[in-house]
Amino acid sequence: MQKTVTPGTSGRVLLNSDMGEGLGLHEFGNDEELMRIIDVANVACGYHAGDPDVMNRTVALAAEHGVAVGAHPGLPDTVGFGRRRMALSPEEVESIILYQTGALTAFLGKHGLELNHIKPHGALYGMLAGDEELMRAAAGTAKQFGVPFYGLAGTAHESVCRAMGVEFVGELYVDLNYGPAGELLIQRRPAPTDPVDAAERVSRAIAGKPVLAVDGTELDISFQSICVHSDAPNSPAVASAVRAVLGSL
Repeated sequence: MQKTVTPGTSGRVLLNSDMGEGLGLHEFGNDEELMRIIDVANVACGYHAGDPDVMNRTVALAAEHGVAVGAHPGLPDTVGFGRRRMALSPEEVESIILYQTGALTAFLGKHGLELNHIKPHGALYGMLAGDEELMRAAAGTAKQFGVPFYGLAGTAHESVCRAMGVEFVGELYVDLNYGPAGELLIQRRPAPTDPVDAAERVSRAIAGKPVLAVDGTELDISFQSICVHSDAPNSPAVASAVRAVLGSL
């Protein structure tokens, strides 16, 4: 399992991307280009996207490029691409994450890889950030698999993981905006991000400067990994700009 580190230590900040978000002949991302740039892939596991063949191809591509792979489980909402909230019990949250992660681990074993982490997708990610009861179910699944949980620092993602003894990896986002409370503003349809703006956000955050929310609120975001979404039109250019900043450290 690839080690995550805190900015400013002797290690490096890892670049991750959400991948394998396709169904059949339809693909929604720039996976092949991004695999040459990133350190960690969060692979869709079948509910919001990612059928068995797509999972197999994506894991094979990650193995080819030496990229670590984590599970990216989403809500059972293919039509809404997992970006619409649902009313779920903790038991249901546990089941959908366990089911999807288990499917991915079969393909990881086929290609000689091990599960690196769990990072929920879309609306599920946001739901867990604000609900400790639901998050305990998710963290329990990460603990069962013995892997870290990727999420937002300062939310239930972090506090529940700390309480349950699950390793937590905080993320910084460069292609999504933040609300004044530090919440991610999830878009139903991805829009292009200016690579210059993405690089500037990373440079400021690593230097210990605040990230600005949409209303100008200054946010101090703790992170050990940076996410670039694969389904934005110019995601390879954004990832390359972020990689250039990280490479200069």
